[in-house]
Amino acid sequence: MPSVFETSPTAIPITFVTKSSWDQVAETLPPAQRQFATANAFAAKPGGYLALPAPDGTIAQVLFGLEDEGARSRDLFRPGALPGLLPPGTYRFANAPHDARLAALAFALGCYRFARYRKADSPDVRLVPPDGVDAVEISRMADAAMLARDLINTPSNDMGPEELAAAAQELASEFGASFACTIGEDLRTDFPLIHAVGMASDRAPRLIDIGWGDPAHPKVTLVGKGVCFDTGGLDLKPSSGMLIMKKDMGGAANVLALARMVMDAKLKVRLRVLIPAVENAVAGNAFRPLDIFTSRKGITVEIGNTDAEGRLVLADALALADEEKPDLLIDLGTLTGAARVALGPDLPPFYTNDETLAADVARCAVKENDPLWRMPLWPAYDAWLDSKTATITNAPSGGFAGSITCALFLQRFVEQAKSWLHVDIYGWTPSAKPARPEGGECQAARAIYTLLSERYA
Repeated sequence: MPSVFETSPTAIPITFVTKSSWDQVAETLPPAQRQFATANAFAAKPGGYLALPAPDGTIAQVLFGLEDEGARSRDLFRPGALPGLLPPGTYRFANAPHDARLAALAFALGCYRFARYRKADSPDVRLVPPDGVDAVEISRMADAAMLARDLINTPSNDMGPEELAAAAQELASEFGASFACTIGEDLRTDFPLIHAVGMASDRAPRLIDIGWGDPAHPKVTLVGKGVCFDTGGLDLKPSSGMLIMKKDMGGAANVLALARMVMDAKLKVRLRVLIPAVENAVAGNAFRPLDIFTSRKGITVEIGNTDAEGRLVLADALALADEEKPDLLIDLGTLTGAARVALGPDLPPFYTNDETLAADVARCAVKENDPLWRMPLWPAYDAWLDSKTATITNAPSGGFAGSITCALFLQRFVEQAKSWLHVDIYGWTPSAKPARPEGGECQAARAIYTLLSERYA
């Protein structure tokens, strides 16, 4: 997407106001503009918008309402609503919003439209970068978010394992990265869990492998769940649960978005990206409840539920990544409804036993307005994974602590990495918010990118 940032001496000013500051701002307006605002009952409520006319009929300035400083909660992405409100033109911030950098990022994110299948004109608006804001870095984050959103929003008939691999290959080619892909029956021996989940589909499963950067730099490996559609398998989801399962490759989409930022910024890492891309389908050869498979790591896994397939494909990919003893191993996946029950769609949980990493992730999440919340790898629950006939089960009975037990399952496949981070994202915005349109969403990628930038710039 073209950059929304440009420099213009005639940019239209946007004045941010709150209920408490409105009277003071109104006093500075020319009488005609003040009367226009009064006639339109402008009250400076959060999200309130009014374009004030100049004597020649053009727009003199725009008023936009924000929350007061002492409000119970403030949406730092509130300015992301502006692209959908503003007439075509170039604008600038006349005064400081709550956070100028995040406001500029929100403005860029708010310009997104998914237009692959129907006309949806992107807002014809531009923004003069606020003083001190790095427009290149903001554009890098926005472009990555657009990539993740486009991939997730594309329906599964056009975003199967092959198409996801093609998108990954295109990204690798753009930045001169290596690309490899193991497909179909070639997975059976070395990646049996990935093969088992994907074998019932007529669209062959695959393991995508991207490599980039100087081998002498610290090794950072990203693993993303790429379930391009999830029926639930033989433990079939109800229709309501299947409705947005095109988003079940959201982990892969966000890993690619994160990789894009890392490569574009030329961070000093040796980056590896692993994506198990499958479709969890129903057929006569589908894997079954109580089947047992020997994973790449040698751990035998009993299938307690075929709808807990994401952790299976991640397990083999994590085992491969772990063999290389990376300095930092990160996985993202749309994994558990339990995480949504606990924290809702906007606040993904993350897991790690590295206290320094946990503190850095939490801090970067706040800094980037990319919410994350730490949850525990609670050792006492690890016994819940025990199986009577295999080493572990993929779906403990009882239903308690589902996101935690999923994280504990994945932890079994990570032993040699110096540090490991697991994030259970939703990858979807159920109803539109400023800068976050309804549909596929980029979650955790900006926070983790900022963490990596601090460590490896």
